[in-house]
Amino acid sequence: MCGMSQPPHNRTPASSVPPRPDASMSLLTHVMDHSLDEGYAEATARRRADGTAGLPRTLKAKLGLAAGLVVAAMVVTLGAAEARVDAPVLAKERQELIDRVQRADERADALEQNIDRLRTDVAARQRAALKQPGGSQGELVSLLAGATEVRGPGIKLVVDDAKGSSTGDGGKPRESSGFSDTGRLRDRDMQKIVNGLWQSGAEAISINGQRLTELSAIRAAGDAILVDNRPLVPPYEVLAVGDKKKLGPAFQDSADGQYLHVLQESYGIRYTLSAADELRLPAASSLIVRTATAAEQQKGAS
Repeated sequence: MCGMSQPPHNRTPASSVPPRPDASMSLLTHVMDHSLDEGYAEATARRRADGTAGLPRTLKAKLGLAAGLVVAAMVVTLGAAEARVDAPVLAKERQELIDRVQRADERADALEQNIDRLRTDVAARQRAALKQPGGSQGELVSLLAGATEVRGPGIKLVVDDAKGSSTGDGGKPRESSGFSDTGRLRDRDMQKIVNGLWQSGAEAISINGQRLTELSAIRAAGDAILVDNRPLVPPYEVLAVGDKKKLGPAFQDSADGQYLHVLQESYGIRYTLSAADELRLPAASSLIVRTATAAEQQKGAS
């Protein structure tokens, strides 16, 4: 057999230039290397060759450009002039609002001073009336109505929510079937506690420093307990003036005292009850007089 020439095993490449590392990203490389489209460059070169690049050369084009600049300048000037004209008006309106607020504050201060003066006058008249015959009865009525401060022995009842209780979403009273327990004391619970203390012989009661009267209201706003529209924060300190030896046992044996015990056993409500030798209850913050009659003068009294 005649031998045929065999191709060499080692062939040199057509080009000795090594390939670029980013050869597989030719499209991105082209975009980065030619960020400006070549068409824009050609159009710019063509305008330069035609003499249309740069500022307009004809008189008509120059007049159009000048008119455009004049219109733009007029718009800017009118805007600045309008802002300058509106500035005093806005400043005047702001000053009028400030004056109205100041006058309202002065009127409120005058009303508060008038209220203080009337309270002082009413207190002086009450003291003068108590000096007349039968005044001791008026003092007792004032004491029971919550108009004066009370000091004396009694019991101290501290009630708190269950440990780890959440705020919840304002559930209904506990005797309602739709109540969702969150371990928090409710307004209905506080009403039962207060009524139980009254029935057990309490002469005066306060909750977190809020003195209760015959017309006091215990309500709820969401999960907060309100006493006469004032929110209370747990723990709730209930002070009751009365016979400290009888008041505590009488309350614990009452139906409302047993109700509080059930709250502790079933819902984790915490409470402590202790006797106190000296309690101090403030006067009620506000009293509402529905009816009043003048006391008859006793015969033979000077």
